[in-house]
Amino acid sequence: MDNTSGTKRLIRDRAINARDSLSSGQRREGSRRIVERILDMPEYKKAKTVMLYRAVRGEADPAGLASGDRAAGKRLVYPRCLDKEKMIALEPFSEKGWSRGCFGIPEPLPEESAEVDPGEIDLVICPCASFDEEGTRLGMGAGYYDRFLAGCGNAFILAIAFEAQKADHIPSDPWDHPMNMVCTEEKTYRF
Repeated sequence: MDNTSGTKRLIRDRAINARDSLSSGQRREGSRRIVERILDMPEYKKAKTVMLYRAVRGEADPAGLASGDRAAGKRLVYPRCLDKEKMIALEPFSEKGWSRGCFGIPEPLPEESAEVDPGEIDLVICPCASFDEEGTRLGMGAGYYDRFLAGCGNAFILAIAFEAQKADHIPSDPWDHPMNMVCTEEKTYRF
């Protein structure tokens, strides 16, 4: 393991421990506040196709964006990991077309969804294990989002996390995709 990988692992572990130290009520309230911030953003208001994710293991949860009139007029798409390197975006036909993927994350079933070209996505809402004030997002280490985001040339990239997950500095590798914004329950960071 090189020094950057080891540093990232330590930052990721600290940030996840900080996130996990929040009570379920704090995470629920924090997620609600994050969703409210996003709903007020011009980037969300003008987006036609929005890529979300289904939260697991205490992540900041964007599910409030998919409920009722909040989603009106939006095409909501979700990630699906196909193999060790490839992620695609799918628009599910219904709520029954979901399964747990290889990492235990709820993902749309391909046979119950339409695949969406990454170039059609206006706004990508990314999960994040940690972030810093330079716009560096630290994922879970597999690189799915970084590889996928390279094809999202028209998309505004927004990471969401809890303020407790913020790091002073995250070393960046050439393949890391920078964020346009990070939104927490307390603050919005624009880059």
